[in-house]
Amino acid sequence: MKIAIVSDLHIGYERFRQDALRQAKMALEKAIGIADAILVPGDIFDKRAPKPDVIAEAINLFRDLRDSNTLGSEIAEFRGQGSIYTKFPIIAVPGTHERTAAGKENPLALLSLAGLLADTSESTTIIRKGDERVAVFGLGGVPEEQVKSELLRLKPSPVPGAFNIFMFHQSIYEILPFNDSFIHYDDLPDGFDLYVCGHIHNRIEATVHGKPFLIPGSTVLTQLKDKEQERKGFIVFDTESHTHEFVEIDSRDFVLETVKAEGATASDVASSIRSSIEKAVDAHNNPVVRVVVSGTLEKGSEASDIALQKLVSEFSGRAEIEIDMSRLESEGLGESIDQIRAGKLGNMSIKEIGMALLRDRLSAEGYSSKIDPQTLFSILSESKKEEAIKAVLELLEKEK
Repeated sequence: MKIAIVSDLHIGYERFRQDALRQAKMALEKAIGIADAILVPGDIFDKRAPKPDVIAEAINLFRDLRDSNTLGSEIAEFRGQGSIYTKFPIIAVPGTHERTAAGKENPLALLSLAGLLADTSESTTIIRKGDERVAVFGLGGVPEEQVKSELLRLKPSPVPGAFNIFMFHQSIYEILPFNDSFIHYDDLPDGFDLYVCGHIHNRIEATVHGKPFLIPGSTVLTQLKDKEQERKGFIVFDTESHTHEFVEIDSRDFVLETVKAEGATASDVASSIRSSIEKAVDAHNNPVVRVVVSGTLEKGSEASDIALQKLVSEFSGRAEIEIDMSRLESEGLGESIDQIRAGKLGNMSIKEIGMALLRDRLSAEGYSSKIDPQTLFSILSESKKEEAIKAVLELLEKEK
């Protein structure tokens, strides 16, 4: 059986909303023409409470896939909590972007209730093609510090006589060694034939308990990091030959350029930035270009002297531009900036850094609420002040 793994679609991602929908559609339509079943290990949506028009886009996309079904298998059995309402073999789990407070439906569950896919969170879904069976156990994105206890509670185990897949959506310490609460490869349950993970937006191929471990990466740009310069797409795994291939989609190119200043004037830096963008635009069609500027300006010059908006406007319609000036210093300020950067931030996103800071602060304050820090962070970061206060008070009321 051929299993397509398509992850982190982030439908509704505001900055590249059209890219997210177009590339999700392209990946899924391509997968349905190649594979017998499709796995989606989290983050179909970009937000835990997507706007109605974003939900409508996803419904239309998955309904069209179901109606044009060419997948060669069907769901034969479901073992776990809740129910599924389709035999259509798109199997998914919610990601960290879709996680909601306990007792509330997440947006992925709405697609499952509509019979457009099967939510296999904390459950096993068995797919059948002729005499072959593939069993998928799913674990949706949970707060990092709770993953080990969840695995102990659930005790995921393989189904005899089937090819067994463990699908989840979490950070892995061996890939992101920035937080001791991240699980390790060895923490994953033994006995499965394939391990599939979402959450991480670049492609990863490894081995866990002697079996393949695969992350296809996101189908859309979100974090604009070095490793996102690789082509977007999905993975197809063959359960008979135990081989896999990466299938590219037509995604927008991302180019990361660097500009190094050594006692330069603001005008010199602006000229170097412009040259870097021009090089990227000449080589690619309407790319996303991120320019990282580092080093020092001459004494008396400030980063604010560089007309960034003018630079961005020059390439309007030809590229999406982001200019990172956080590493550019004026002479004399370097020492204090270096002290700030001395922390082990690595490739963590702003969201991951904020989450880590919140956890540390709550721990220092003796936080004891049952509201997990990740849920609290999502509420505080994604809601207006009044809405956030109301949501937190509602959760606290449920604890009584």
